[in-house]
Amino acid sequence: MKKFLDTRTAILNHPRAGLWAVLLVPLLLGLLSLSSGQDDGWDMRNYHLYNVHALLNGRIGFDLAPAGFQSYFNPTLDLPYYLLNQWLPPRVVGFVMGALHGLGFVLLCGIARQALGVAAPRRLVLLLAGAGMFAPGFMSELGNSMGDNLSALPALAALYIVLRHWDALPQWGGRTALAVLGAGVAMGLSAGLKLTNGVYAVALCIALLGVPLVWWRRLRLAVVAGVGVLAGVAIAGGWWMLRMWHTFGNPLFPQFNNFFHSPLAPENGVIDVFFRPQGWMENLFWPFIFAFNTRRVSEIPLKLAVWPVLYLVLAALLLVWLRKRRERPLASRSAFLLLFVAAGYLVWMRMFSIYRYLVPLELLAPLAIWLAWQYIAPQAQRVAGVALALLVLVSLPIANWGHAEWADKAFSAEVPSMPNPANSIVFFAQPDPPSGWMATFMPPQAQVIALGTGIPESPAWRARQQAAIAARPGPHYLLLSAARNDRDGTRLRKLAVAQALGLTDDAAGCDKLDGLMKKVRLQVELRRLSSGGCTFDLLPQHRIDLAAQDRATIEQAAQRLQGYGLQLDTASCATRRAAIGAEPRPFLWCQVRAR
Repeated sequence: MKKFLDTRTAILNHPRAGLWAVLLVPLLLGLLSLSSGQDDGWDMRNYHLYNVHALLNGRIGFDLAPAGFQSYFNPTLDLPYYLLNQWLPPRVVGFVMGALHGLGFVLLCGIARQALGVAAPRRLVLLLAGAGMFAPGFMSELGNSMGDNLSALPALAALYIVLRHWDALPQWGGRTALAVLGAGVAMGLSAGLKLTNGVYAVALCIALLGVPLVWWRRLRLAVVAGVGVLAGVAIAGGWWMLRMWHTFGNPLFPQFNNFFHSPLAPENGVIDVFFRPQGWMENLFWPFIFAFNTRRVSEIPLKLAVWPVLYLVLAALLLVWLRKRRERPLASRSAFLLLFVAAGYLVWMRMFSIYRYLVPLELLAPLAIWLAWQYIAPQAQRVAGVALALLVLVSLPIANWGHAEWADKAFSAEVPSMPNPANSIVFFAQPDPPSGWMATFMPPQAQVIALGTGIPESPAWRARQQAAIAARPGPHYLLLSAARNDRDGTRLRKLAVAQALGLTDDAAGCDKLDGLMKKVRLQVELRRLSSGGCTFDLLPQHRIDLAAQDRATIEQAAQRLQGYGLQLDTASCATRRAAIGAEPRPFLWCQVRAR
């Protein structure tokens, strides 16, 4: 077995293998992103697109929470995706985003090289970095706009900087101080771009406290890194916090308002604690629990077998180290990296326990398993290699957060013209599905106001809504997501293939198609047309009364609007076309008047 693997991977020991790998892997991930299709995730439809639109078009504080409380998340991380879609065709954007995410491989190679030592085979470095790329959370977000993959890059860069200057840490000087400060800045940039990455800023400082130096030198390292973290957060997020403070009286509006006491939000923290483990048993065995029931930490089904393995290996490492630390100390670089992983996991578990926030650690997990096993059983490294190979295989296939087929336009919508948009308000009154992306199609003079769609509404916030309504005489409008059958997209794609093959144009082609469908289950029903051709319909069990669902949606919205002193003209509601890529996202457009 070993000889077979050595033969098949011998090319990775070529002197130029590393260079080719760091060039090709990001490009391959770009192609993989391209093959996945247009980003159609819930968060993108809610706020990733809208937040940058609001920033660049002066709508912060003008619109009122079209994307719920996420309307006020720092949009810096979303700028690349938004601007790329302004400048480039959608398919190119998908490729570029995937390639950008693929830069994580380059950083993993650098971290592995530093952690394993210069004597480590090139093949080992590349294989461990490659195994990290199969991380389920990372791959589920490949090429999309959710930001965890992109914000993981400066976090990984921080670790690389520390490891790259490891030998200089005991000899404190200007260059060492700058390196540690730079690592802190990089980690702070990660946290400033996405506040949930503050977990890794804490983990970095804890890991630096474990560097084998006298205690006050360890403390100095952690403090300097901490100062760098604050600087990085200020660079990436300080400007936005100031904007939120000036606009709403809370730099993290509406979150943590129990500290900042803005009258425009309730006195609560607005932190999602739904995914946290409950009780000491769950806290102790959490990796095993969420590996067997991924819904405990993720909204999509992911295969997370790597975490019980890493957990067991780290526990075994601790036991072996306690017994043998005097005769066989753990390599200092390995100890730093493993302490970072352990501390990051514990802080993540207690703060959020939402899996998509764990991307930096899951990218490091294969390397961490290898380093720990190298200490536990240095003569049996093949066991770790086989285990990592199996973990890669069992992670496949990997779910994703939603994609649509590519189209010439990434986003499109047929919004009716407004006779006087400067007097009009477009209301959103539907928490799910999200409509934030649709706000980008509204006329610049029209105001967009969400009513009870996810932002906690204090009396002062309700007063601001009412003042905005009173200031505009109308006409006003309501936008709602129309009912859609998710299976209909599959039907249309199958129909497009049949049409491209010329099987739906005449009776002869339809006869061939009918014969094919008797042999292959296409999960659609053939319907003959009076013209002599044919088309596909959904099977009876897959059909949905879309009109009835729309009527229920309109009735619920009418009741919600009544609580805000508004009257919905239900008879005016009409379905309009919109799409993300080639995926239809129809909406209802209704007229509203103040009572």
